Amino acid sequence: MLIGEIFRVALGALRANKLRSLLTMLGIVIGVGSVIAMIALGTGAQQAVKDRITALGTTLLTVSPGQMFGRGGISSMDDRAKLVMKDATALEERGTLFLAVQPEMSRNMQVQYMNKNTNTSITGTTANYLTVRKYELQAGRMFSSQEDNAKARLAVVGPEVVKNMGLESPFAILDEPIRIRGIQFTVIGVLKSKGQSQPWMNPDDQILIPLNTARFRVIGSDRIRSVSVLAKSEEQIPETMAENQKILRREHKLRQGRPDDFSIRNQSDFLSTFAETTVVFTYLLAGIAAVSLVVGGIGIMNIMLVSVTERTREIGVRKALGATRFNILFQFLIEAVVLCLMGGFIGILLGGGAATWLSSAFQWNTQISTQSIMLAFGFSALVGIVFGVWPARRAAKLDPISALRYE
Repeated sequence: MLIGEIFRVALGALRANKLRSLLTMLGIVIGVGSVIAMIALGTGAQQAVKDRITALGTTLLTVSPGQMFGRGGISSMDDRAKLVMKDATALEERGTLFLAVQPEMSRNMQVQYMNKNTNTSITGTTANYLTVRKYELQAGRMFSSQEDNAKARLAVVGPEVVKNMGLESPFAILDEPIRIRGIQFTVIGVLKSKGQSQPWMNPDDQILIPLNTARFRVIGSDRIRSVSVLAKSEEQIPETMAENQKILRREHKLRQGRPDDFSIRNQSDFLSTFAETTVVFTYLLAGIAAVSLVVGGIGIMNIMLVSVTERTREIGVRKALGATRFNILFQFLIEAVVLCLMGGFIGILLGGGAATWLSSAFQWNTQISTQSIMLAFGFSALVGIVFGVWPARRAAKLDPISALRYE
């Protein structure tokens, strides 16, 4: 039997049972669609955060609190090492290889504007925040160092906050009063959008207030989340890191031989760490979604076995008319592969549509790559071959005389 004839018979058998073929493909459609959507979400988040970290510049260093080590190893979270304001002051006063030092503290708090309420990140920081973090304003101004020292109740809000307050124009909230933890602040500026890099992290959803205002009026703590240090040049980064380490070890009274209770990292460190994390996360999501493909493959194998039983007499007639074992095996294998490929194609469209919808509805960054499409499509074909072989072999091994007698 010619290959073309085998294809024609196989496709005819699928068309004869349209509903069953559609239901059989459903597992593959869901599996492929999930794989495409999950990989698009993971890849998009990875690229967005990479762009954000790169946009901060290669000369930015971040000092963060670390774990405290004792005789028994790492201590509890309650004894976690701290960074306080005097650490940032020491870096600024004793350091010689930096352009700027920018400490910050942050808490999530409820914010009120007229009859609107929203929960957002309140970041207490210094006047050089925009310069160090490469932010821009789309309206208004940033508070000054003098206003920070005076503990002024001023706020610079992110564009997402403006949106959550029910306002369309950033200029509409300028000079308007808002309440943070019951304390009235005046909005003097609106940040330009950076875009949401991850579903769980939105730099546009924050409010900046003077650091001293946060310390003494809002958060009521001297503990800071991190200190950003802007080195003079990329070539001086190792020397700047060494200088910062020396200053902080002296400030924390760490004797020689004791490990640092803080960490100093540059943007390359963040990029490499994040890349490793997101790759594992993306593959984990894709692996979970791929389970649907395997389940779909088992469903196809089950349906194909039922089909072989139902078409036993047809197989006997075809063998009696001269069809070889290869002809029968190839026909049923083609039916399984076609079902998987059709399901894969629909799944790719469904997954692409889901990724596009997530991007537009939630402003999540998604990125559909050619590699993920080829991987999903190829895996669909592989599932059809692997799970179609057994039913196809069973059909090919049927004895024509016994098959013709089958009722």
